[in-house]
Amino acid sequence: MKKDLLSIADLDRKEIEHLIEQARRMKQEEAPPLLSGRTLAFLFVKPSLRTRVSFEIAMYQLGGHAIYLSPEEVGMGKREPAVDIARVLSRYVDGIAARTFSQETVQILADNSSVPVINALSNLEHPCQALSDLLTIYEKKGRLPGLTLAFIGDGNNVANSLLLSSCLVGMNFHFASPPGYEIKEEVLNQGKEFAALSGSQVKLTGDPYEAAKGADIIYTDVWASMGQEAEVEKRRLAFSGYQVDNKLLSLAKGDVLLMHPLPAHHGEELSVGLLDDPRSVVFDQAENRLHLQKALLVKLLSNPEVSGK
Repeated sequence: MKKDLLSIADLDRKEIEHLIEQARRMKQEEAPPLLSGRTLAFLFVKPSLRTRVSFEIAMYQLGGHAIYLSPEEVGMGKREPAVDIARVLSRYVDGIAARTFSQETVQILADNSSVPVINALSNLEHPCQALSDLLTIYEKKGRLPGLTLAFIGDGNNVANSLLLSSCLVGMNFHFASPPGYEIKEEVLNQGKEFAALSGSQVKLTGDPYEAAKGADIIYTDVWASMGQEAEVEKRRLAFSGYQVDNKLLSLAKGDVLLMHPLPAHHGEELSVGLLDDPRSVVFDQAENRLHLQKALLVKLLSNPEVSGK
């Protein structure tokens, strides 16, 4: 059967652990051309650096091919409906990586495609980022269960996927944001269900210093995401007390990891120069997008029965 990755919740704990182990192996050893003859289509509405480059190189290193389709070329939802695009691409390619504004669009593509669809970012989730982050944490800490990740900032797509993935693998999740910028209730409830099964804990607070106390990982992201440009000044005021700096990091454990999915706004969500701090693993995160996505692509595209070909 075809399998999509639209949400972290599409995976269980064992599947996540397997992907991490496969990614670690692929990072250490050159992978054989497991995707020879396979083609992945990039259906991107939003611009991209890490997502596009990491997926494209992943396909190349695995012996496959990638095709980038820009918003101007496709005009999804304007020139042609997503339903028809999914049906057409399914006749040509072995998988679709979609980077859109709406989770609904990703769902429509998956519902009408006969090949796997990967959520390469939507307004609701960023599962590939979260999986790569778990790989990075595991590399640095040697485990995931029992660790505490504190997310300081907006309840955005990255926060949603990190909440779900943390609760799935047994990591505690602390979250601090100003009122009105919390994680969506439906995502929070789903995360709590996973936490009840894995033994992890979810803590919500308006105080970033409270969230950071005793954390193994401090994670932050931009205060205004793509599509929220009109809210930049409003959000800058709302999040003015939520900058990650040395004072906040000092409340975490001594071997704390600082994480950020990039791009970063230096001097806003984190203080200037902090990306170069010895505690920062931000560029390791960026590199691990490549390795985790190789493991994911092999999982979804290498089996003819799964790829729909």
